[in-house]
Amino acid sequence: MTRVQAPMATETILSNARIVGPKAVFAGSLAMSNGRIAAVERVASGLASAENLDGDLLLPGLVELHTDNLEHHVTPRPGVIWPAAAALNGHDAQLAAAGITTVLDAISVGEYRRGSIRARMLGMAVAAITAARAADTLRIDHYLHLRLELSDARVVELFEPHADEPLVRLASLMDHTPGQRQWRDMDKYRRFNLSRNNWTEREMDDFIGQRLENQRRHFADNRRVLLAACQARAIPLASHDDTTLDHVEEAAGDGIAIAEFPTTVAAAELAHRRGMAIVMGAPNVVQGGSHSGNASAIELAALGLVDALASDYVPISLLQAPFLLSERIGTPLPEAVAWVSANPARMAGFTDRGEIVPGRRADLVRVREVDGVPVVRAVWRAGRRIV
Repeated sequence: MTRVQAPMATETILSNARIVGPKAVFAGSLAMSNGRIAAVERVASGLASAENLDGDLLLPGLVELHTDNLEHHVTPRPGVIWPAAAALNGHDAQLAAAGITTVLDAISVGEYRRGSIRARMLGMAVAAITAARAADTLRIDHYLHLRLELSDARVVELFEPHADEPLVRLASLMDHTPGQRQWRDMDKYRRFNLSRNNWTEREMDDFIGQRLENQRRHFADNRRVLLAACQARAIPLASHDDTTLDHVEEAAGDGIAIAEFPTTVAAAELAHRRGMAIVMGAPNVVQGGSHSGNASAIELAALGLVDALASDYVPISLLQAPFLLSERIGTPLPEAVAWVSANPARMAGFTDRGEIVPGRRADLVRVREVDGVPVVRAVWRAGRRIV
């Protein structure tokens, strides 16, 4: 490997680290210069200016494909709408503290829950992210993952103003109609929504009936139009919550390359055979299973059916999950870390980040395990310390 040279004015040396490389974990040093990894060496640096990491792990910055966390900051409580710019800053800080250096903020295009502000939030979020990036006020890199709710009558209308937005790196074709996919267990769906929304049984029945009617009227046409629109713009596409073999065959037949959160082992196995990259939820790993009774991410990982993880609704889970998989099923740490760095970076079309190798962007996370829990001690994005 390239030897670490004496530092230039813009160079930073990190020494006495356990570096999580693409193939192995090794003790050594790293130099970063002008936002890039300049050199990596398997010995400690003897330079007085080097920062001593005291044997802590040094990981590539994490890459997040799907998080709903911005929505939680915009609506911290029912009926409360926080100013978008301030919500974005809080969200950004939380992700940086979790070791995430690149995020695709998953913004819903369309609604599937009564009383949601998601249609309003779309424009607010895109405007806030665009303005903050222009002002360079964000700690990490923010891009967009458009979650296309196919049963919403307005989804095409809502998508069109953002179809050519350069920040869009991924779109997913979603259908949250009760009785199928994530919510194929109707009893669990009813219990979840009755408690969450404080509805009566009659209100629940009316809501389910409306959702089923919306799917019947709008799903097929919306899917056809949006699939063509995304493919015409070369926007990477993901299917979502595939449950049956027909779901997977339809997605693969349409050239969709990513299967996001398949809910059954059979669907994941077929997606793998059809060459689709499989993304599972990091919270599923941390909890030891799906909160809605779907496939276990740990089981799928043990079967070789996981290519990437996403934090979904708990940002810190993206760091926890690789360590848990390494512990529970013996996945080598470099392979498990690639599921939250190199692999999702490739899926989103990034070629400059996700691995600790010379020439890549200096997105790095210093981690120490405390009582088996990985703790972030420092984060660099493009060579700049942000945590």
